[in-house]
Amino acid sequence: MIMKKDTWKGIGEDEIQKLSFDEFLKKVGSRERRTLSRIKSNPRLKKFIEKVKKIKAENPKKVIKTHLREAVILPEWFGLTFGVYNGKTYRNVEITIQKIGSRLGDYSHSVGRVVHSGPGVGATRGSKFVPLK
Repeated sequence: MIMKKDTWKGIGEDEIQKLSFDEFLKKVGSRERRTLSRIKSNPRLKKFIEKVKKIKAENPKKVIKTHLREAVILPEWFGLTFGVYNGKTYRNVEITIQKIGSRLGDYSHSVGRVVHSGPGVGATRGSKFVPLK
């Protein structure tokens, strides 16, 4: 039985970390390419990328906490875990091959699902007659 390997746009897991920045830019979409080409003008993003490189060299198992939800996931971050802030808590996002090229905020949702039950007391005039059990 042949096991199917995970790939990102035809590139395997072992080759993804060897991918140069220019080759990566050719593979991503226009929105991400535009963001990454402006790294020099965005000091927060530039500082964050340097911080990730430093942490990866020292301790790759450490969770890297960040508020930068708009950061594009780079191939050199493969295997790292980020704590992405969603407005309330830090959600752990482990970088897999399918997540490369997308944004960190795509995997840490800022709004939850709202489940409404029956009407409460004082909601409307009609709810006055709904039995509360």
